[in-house]
Amino acid sequence: MNCYAQNIVSLSGKVINNSGQPIELAHIRNTNLNTGIVSDKNGNYSISINSDQSTTIQISCVGYITRELIIDSETIKKGKLDIILQVLVTDIDEVSVIGESSPEANLVRIEAKNIGLLPDLSGGVESLIKTMPGVSSHSELSSQYSVRGGNFDENLVYVNDIEIYRPFLIRSGQQEGLSFLNSDMVSSIQFSAGGFESRFGDRMSSVLDIRYNKPTKFSGDLSMSLLGGSIHAEDVSNNGKFTYNLGFRYKTSQYLLNTLETKGDYNPEFYDFQTYFTYKINNHFDIDFLGNYSLNSYRFVPQNRETQFGTISNTLSLKIYYDGNEVDKFETYLGAFTANYHPSEQLSMRLILSAFNTSEEETYDIQGQYYLNELDRTIGSDTYGDSIMNIGIGTFLNHARNFLDAQVYSASLSGGYYLSNNKIRWGAKYNAEIIDDNVSQWKMLDSAGYSLPHTGSGIELYETAKAQNLLSSNRITAFIQNTYNTTLKNESELFLNIGLRAHYWDYNNDFFITPRLSLSYKPVWKRDMIFRLSSGMYYQSAFIKEMKNTSGLINPDIESQKSIHFVLGNDYIFNAWNRPFKFTTEIYYKYFTDLIPYKIDNVQITYMGENKAKGYAIGLDMKINGEFVKGIESWASLSIMQTKEDIDGDSYIDSNDETIYPGYYSRPTDQLVNFSLFFQDYLPRNPSYRMLLSLHYGSRLPFSSPDPDRYDQIFRMKPYRRVDIGFSKVIKSEEKTFRTGNPLNKLKSLWLSFEVFNLLDIDNTISYMWVKTVENQSGLAAQYAVPNYLTSRRFNLKLTAKF
Repeated sequence: MNCYAQNIVSLSGKVINNSGQPIELAHIRNTNLNTGIVSDKNGNYSISINSDQSTTIQISCVGYITRELIIDSETIKKGKLDIILQVLVTDIDEVSVIGESSPEANLVRIEAKNIGLLPDLSGGVESLIKTMPGVSSHSELSSQYSVRGGNFDENLVYVNDIEIYRPFLIRSGQQEGLSFLNSDMVSSIQFSAGGFESRFGDRMSSVLDIRYNKPTKFSGDLSMSLLGGSIHAEDVSNNGKFTYNLGFRYKTSQYLLNTLETKGDYNPEFYDFQTYFTYKINNHFDIDFLGNYSLNSYRFVPQNRETQFGTISNTLSLKIYYDGNEVDKFETYLGAFTANYHPSEQLSMRLILSAFNTSEEETYDIQGQYYLNELDRTIGSDTYGDSIMNIGIGTFLNHARNFLDAQVYSASLSGGYYLSNNKIRWGAKYNAEIIDDNVSQWKMLDSAGYSLPHTGSGIELYETAKAQNLLSSNRITAFIQNTYNTTLKNESELFLNIGLRAHYWDYNNDFFITPRLSLSYKPVWKRDMIFRLSSGMYYQSAFIKEMKNTSGLINPDIESQKSIHFVLGNDYIFNAWNRPFKFTTEIYYKYFTDLIPYKIDNVQITYMGENKAKGYAIGLDMKINGEFVKGIESWASLSIMQTKEDIDGDSYIDSNDETIYPGYYSRPTDQLVNFSLFFQDYLPRNPSYRMLLSLHYGSRLPFSSPDPDRYDQIFRMKPYRRVDIGFSKVIKSEEKTFRTGNPLNKLKSLWLSFEVFNLLDIDNTISYMWVKTVENQSGLAAQYAVPNYLTSRRFNLKLTAKF
């Protein structure tokens, strides 16, 4: 307890939740002196009070019940007070997902409990993120998502302030396997769809900030299903200095892949093991270690495929008979050591040393003999459904020997200083990147005995990419920012965050400084509202994928892609049916320059490798969440968005030999409408029976032909529509006990779930296979886009135990 004046003393402590986890951004206000401060990321606070009189402090945080405490003389003498805040929205011990906006940082805080109960194939944190406004995904097999017109490469993901990388050679959701994020180990989630702070890195779309749990007692989880299983355990030592958090996961998607139209022998196996250790040396110094090993193995021997497509009056059928196989392997390691030093309540510093390694192999030799026929759709015809005309026959041979080895070594130093109403943060980071990328793939196409493209003088490959790229470079980044909060005379609250970020890459001497700003205002109105405004410059320096063109060669003159964000938002918290609800609205506009155009096939993003475009994204995001059913939360998100780009100097010659300049055209992620719904319910007389429903709708996404020179040739695929539903029975809960000696009494909870994926059995399209036929007498070759469908209806049983 430090004296600042004759009767002014300091009261300090920690703000925590029911589980003992620290609460960041809690506002502590002295109502007598009309002063206030905000708790730091460890929940610590220090506020000045008058020791000569009774003092009332008010503690509030979005998502928690506001408290008012009268500070007595005994507490004043101690100078220390820890405060517990109760969660605003209660749950029924199954799923609690409370999305609240941080008033100072344009972040949505999501407290996730039992994310694995969501009826979703990925079953992880990303399945929850996909339901957020502004976020879209059109593949249930992949954990990838796009945000406000960006692609997955434009998203930042952090775990305990450590940037997470994903494998680079992934072409499809079948290969992808497990996400890095282990939902069993997570304690907190924060997400921003744009307009985020300077302390986060240099990407153009979003940031997902994850914290792994630092346990205060022993607990564990065990889960088994037809899609794999997981086990997790965490504990703390008797003296409270050492903690561990361990997780192992296994996944196989063979059961799902057998529903695809390409029949064959699928053998995917995915493993993941993670560790998080912490050790408290003394009250001012502690260390921790985050480790990960992941192995994704995908083996596939295709046999045949039959796909019907077209219109009712013109139905076509494609049959393919395969030879060959595919073998892929993605092996990654991550190790990160962190030292935390906090000499006082006001000052904290952090040193992080990390190493990431990925070794990736993509090898296949697959031959396919195809027959494209027109089917008889004349009702009443004796040949209804049979082939009435052959349109084309041919053979293709796909070959690949792609290998990539990459290492990223990082060292970062960051700090924070909390002074009255100001929170100053700074940091610097050094990255050493070593990449060995070997590309060797080609496609040979033969139609009716003619090799395509047909030159008449020789045999040419239809597609080819061959390159050996060795890249060794260094990056230096730094940031500084300040968050200022104050309570105005009318008791309204104002938050201002302003910062700068610098980036230097020695590969091409790319250097930039970008400012970022966010402003939040909470007026004292009868209606509980928060208004937010954020803007900033978000430059994205290239990595190996953006640097390569369609032939696999690196562009040494590549530059950073650049964007400017403008975001205006509002949160409205209200009661309906005597239950809490929240309605969030955000309007945004993003302007892009030096864009690198790209095409998307399944989840593979192929870049042009040149900064040749400008563009924009504009949209409206809305979300309502609350207790539609008493005691549990459900939510719905609606997004309306348009994003387009214009390639500098692009043109083509039309059939009249005229030069056409296409101008702006839809980007591959241009999706006008995206709607997500997550709904929970239970039997009122027996709440141990639960129902969880997840619904996704995404309007028609653009796709284009494989022509590498035409990005404006846009078609639209069918809308993405999917409903997943899960039913669960709570067999054992903490409140329910069995007879003495029953082994189930040793468990905290046990429940059995029955899930139906793709309840309506809708054929969703993920990409298209382009089939060419030989030139006709007019010299024209026909080209057909054959849809590649995603998984059909499947059932799953899952048993989950907590101990």
